[in-house]
Amino acid sequence: MCQHRELPPVVIASGGIVHDFPASSAELAAILTECGFPHATVTEDVDGLFADLPIDPEPPLVVLNMLRFRMELERYAHLREQWALSLRTDAKAGLAEHIRSGGGLLAMHGAAICFDDWPEWKDLLGGQWLWDRSCHPPFGPISVTVSTNASPIVAGVSDFDLNDEAYGFLDLADDVEGLAFSTHSGSSHPLLWTRHVGRGRVAYDALGHDVASLRVPEHRTIVSRAALWAAGADSSLPS
Repeated sequence: MCQHRELPPVVIASGGIVHDFPASSAELAAILTECGFPHATVTEDVDGLFADLPIDPEPPLVVLNMLRFRMELERYAHLREQWALSLRTDAKAGLAEHIRSGGGLLAMHGAAICFDDWPEWKDLLGGQWLWDRSCHPPFGPISVTVSTNASPIVAGVSDFDLNDEAYGFLDLADDVEGLAFSTHSGSSHPLLWTRHVGRGRVAYDALGHDVASLRVPEHRTIVSRAALWAAGADSSLPS
């Protein structure tokens, strides 16, 4: 059980293709409950959520566990009607304001692929999928190397193995410093980072394909700590 100060409510933006998002979002909600977050609301209404995020008196921790984008490639044609997404202008403004004014964001796995017609998303998240370059090996066993960086997110966490998708060759912001890595296609790729954006905090975890990934003890610890860090609960983290 995590030790914590009073924590904000959580809203989880969920849904999309390929993954079992109802199950993984429920598991994320359980992880956050273990850490003492008061409650987590899960929604697939992404535009509505972002457009109406409260800034005062207490912004929620926003968790992105989704895979929705324009789906312009023909292989996604059968999925477009239900899942294609281009964020409304007010939704973009709401999420950006939430972060820059001091709110927290924990973005999981497919979040780097989302919002592929919004250039500012890279500036907020710290990295973004490029359709002509980014890739991942097939879902399966991967080895995760944990940085010796002093970040409390990974302090004392050993290297670990799990079944997941290791995203690589993302378009990264210059200030991204990886906290965990996977090697494939001849390169080492960051799977985890944290960064300050304006007065807000952003944590990105490229893992989390399914519930089993979130139940690997080392990964579960990382997710818990990343959420606490994004929410500003530094006293709850290893010193």
